[in-house]
Amino acid sequence: MFLLAVFGVSLFHGQHATAAEFTTRQLLVDSNIAGENDVRYRLSFSGQTIANVGSIRLQLCSNDPFPGQPCVAPTGLDISAAQLVSQSGMTGFAIHSSTTANELVLTRVPSLAVAGTVEYELTDVDNPANPGTYFGRLEVFASDDASGSATDAAGLAVAYVADTISIQTFVPPYLAFCVANVIVGEDCSTATGSYIDFGDLSPDSTATDETKLLVATNADFGYSITVSGTTLTSGVNVIPAIASPDISRRGTSQFGLNLRANASTGSGQDPAGIGGGSPTPDYNQPNVFKYVSGDIIASYFDPDYYMKYTVNYIVNVSSDQPPGLYVSTLTYIALATF
Repeated sequence: MFLLAVFGVSLFHGQHATAAEFTTRQLLVDSNIAGENDVRYRLSFSGQTIANVGSIRLQLCSNDPFPGQPCVAPTGLDISAAQLVSQSGMTGFAIHSSTTANELVLTRVPSLAVAGTVEYELTDVDNPANPGTYFGRLEVFASDDASGSATDAAGLAVAYVADTISIQTFVPPYLAFCVANVIVGEDCSTATGSYIDFGDLSPDSTATDETKLLVATNADFGYSITVSGTTLTSGVNVIPAIASPDISRRGTSQFGLNLRANASTGSGQDPAGIGGGSPTPDYNQPNVFKYVSGDIIASYFDPDYYMKYTVNYIVNVSSDQPPGLYVSTLTYIALATF
């Protein structure tokens, strides 16, 4: 008998993240009793990219299912002495010497992946000592030692119990989102700064600055990010927002933004991360800017790993723009759909 570990998906809302993802993935165990030794595990997945595959890595962690994030090894878990007793679909694998107590690496001479479901069965695995839900991080690599960037990646979960109870577990939907002037890596705890000062504006130059957005979710239908707020205003005076995509025009009063690197202004950055999300079309053109309150500026329609977007702002003024202190407050909202 095997017990099914299901990867589910849900909403964790943080304040104001590109490997492809498998179609299916599951980890079956013939006993999910915490602390039991010499357990048989069966790993299977489908939907892999048809490209060279030299290694498969499965990390088992007690904190979360996101590849690339710090992994807390479950107490008592040990797959270092596991034996690979069967394999189907993509074959020719052996257990790599880098395998540890909580990280399994299967290796072979790199060769082209095959379509359909693949399966690997292991024996002599020791379950975690404590009951609870633990997470798997599944990745496929072109290299033979799980180095470099993953071709495909996904998460899964499995529950261990104190008694002989067969269960199916569900991981609730999860959304991580943060907004700041600076975000280091893929870590929202490093987010700092929410104030931007464009300084003194001149018709002879374009003022620029930026905001970082970091997002990840395992919601079934992905996420969308909207921006809302007024353009720059000073009393009754305004710097008009760019209502339709347009270039930066020195000497013309305008306020806009995009999510790309821009040679014309020497500012901005392209999106970064292993996720698949991207800016929406009006905000995805280098050297072209727009701002309409309520617009969706970035989205993805499947579960997604961390993506970091750089919102690049531009401000131009005409020679007859009335003087004053111009201010605006923008609000970014990430919505997960599941």
